[in-house]
Amino acid sequence: MTLVLIVEDEARIARAMQVTLQAHGYQAMTVGNGADALNAAAKHPVNIVVLDLGLPDIDGVEIIRRIRGWSSMPIIVLSARHASEDKVEALDAGADDYVTKPFGLDELLARLRVASRRVGAGGEEPTLATADFIVDLAGKKIVKDGAEVRLTPTEWNILELLVRNKGKLVSQQQLLTQVWGQAYAKETQYLRVYIAQLRRKLERDPAEPRHLHTEAGMGYRFDP
Repeated sequence: MTLVLIVEDEARIARAMQVTLQAHGYQAMTVGNGADALNAAAKHPVNIVVLDLGLPDIDGVEIIRRIRGWSSMPIIVLSARHASEDKVEALDAGADDYVTKPFGLDELLARLRVASRRVGAGGEEPTLATADFIVDLAGKKIVKDGAEVRLTPTEWNILELLVRNKGKLVSQQQLLTQVWGQAYAKETQYLRVYIAQLRRKLERDPAEPRHLHTEAGMGYRFDP
């Protein structure tokens, strides 16, 4: 069953959405502020987030940015902000859809059906555990032997991209352009340096890596 996280500080609206969604076969949970939203998104197998922007503690756009740091789950904005720049800011931050208040519940259900088409069963996991270390995608940290491993921002960006594509070959060009930018698409020596650093920090035997594999001339692959 698709789990929808409703982030709405107006209790009447939140309750109406929860009842409607449950009546149409969704599992729904509600929270009333940004801190609880981030906590719920990280701890529960949420499939879709329905998000109000005007929250009492953290602005909804910041919530979108933080969730996008570790998850691609669909985010539907429900907001009283009608201005074009508000919509652009939310969509640029990573929202998938934007509905203005007041809205009809039938319209919300239609938007949810669209979002559901790209939801995988079970949602994304905010952490990934290997035999040697744990990758906390939500907290952006690595824990190995009970202690946090310090990574540079570049090391983290490379590792995160590989982890999100676990088991798949990630090309050298994809890594270089997504981590450094299009102008660095041919700077493959950068990858050799940083992958070596990651192996020294994470692998039990960097000379015989178990998790960070090189596909000669092609790219890299992460195996949990």
